[in-house]
Amino acid sequence: MSVAQTGRGMRDAAGAAADRGLDSVGALLDFRIVNVAGLSITVGGIIAALVVIAIAWFASRVLQRMLTRYGDSHQHVNRASLYLLSRVLHYLVIAIAVVVALDVAGVPIGKFSVFAGALGVGLGFGLQAIFSNFISGLILLFDRSLKVGDFVELESGVYGEVRDINIRATTIVTNDNIDILVPNSEFVSGRVVNWTHREVSRRLRVKFGVAYGSDKEVVKKAALEAAAEVPFTLALDGPRRPQVWLVEFGDSSLNFELVVWLNAEATKRPSAVNAAYLWALDTALNKYGIEIPFPQQDLHIRSLFGHEGEAALAAWRGEKTEQVKPVPHVAEPAADAQLGHRERAELASNDAQDDVRLQLENPPSEDLNQDTHQDTQPGDAR
Repeated sequence: MSVAQTGRGMRDAAGAAADRGLDSVGALLDFRIVNVAGLSITVGGIIAALVVIAIAWFASRVLQRMLTRYGDSHQHVNRASLYLLSRVLHYLVIAIAVVVALDVAGVPIGKFSVFAGALGVGLGFGLQAIFSNFISGLILLFDRSLKVGDFVELESGVYGEVRDINIRATTIVTNDNIDILVPNSEFVSGRVVNWTHREVSRRLRVKFGVAYGSDKEVVKKAALEAAAEVPFTLALDGPRRPQVWLVEFGDSSLNFELVVWLNAEATKRPSAVNAAYLWALDTALNKYGIEIPFPQQDLHIRSLFGHEGEAALAAWRGEKTEQVKPVPHVAEPAADAQLGHRERAELASNDAQDDVRLQLENPPSEDLNQDTHQDTQPGDAR
């Protein structure tokens, strides 16, 4: 046998083996997994359907990256609208891919009622929560009451910045850089406090107390100086200037509130900002010698063994004493009693009264940007 005949024989054998392999692969691809009521699903159809979905997923990711790059290169574009467009395109591409994949797999749309019925039963028994979260996610995207970048606080106590709105859950990042996945239905059915929904500036009320007998004008001066020292204060003059309110006569202290408007950078860090103002307040109050009291009880004995004051104490110790007339108590002057008349007159203005008057003269319905009175309590979020 010649070499040419040997090579020809090997090629024929290889071709025959390849034909047998292709026949085997074809038989495997044509193998019917489901063949019921005229519905025929083969292995090849399933593989083709998976390829269609994979291509659609890849195309969706490419579109999302293109939109992200467009937003990064055009600063004037509304980020919330761009995010909404990317999510809608993603869902649309996947939905079309699913329809095409079903047709490629051998499931005609007209006969999809069988699967739709099975899907409905599944939703009724075990997938109702997932379906509810999916619909809630669509509502959040189209309602635009919640956007990526908003700082929110949920009724459950979860708070943080919205990082991503997905098909099932929304990702919230706390100030401690902890990712929390919140089901979308909680945003729709529960109460949500959106700190940055309409305007990023917010008002913070910092509570503090001073001892009875303190000069309230001096307390106000110290508190305003503390507000000026903290860089988070929005403005020192105008309708959003810092204010000092006397809010309560406590058991052991005069309770005040330092009311300040925060700039956009500080709105999302309420706990740290409140601590910064308390630090500045302690420094300012110590500067003017204003005492920060603590709960205490004083025991006053008016008379003992027929004596009062030092004579009573001496009688208690068994010493001979003479009747001593009690010396009336005279309150010590404030540490900064040398306030000028003009300065004291300016500090004596009632900020709470002025704030109410400003609200009555400029209701929010007339000018929302002039004076938005939404207070942030120190304990509302950390």
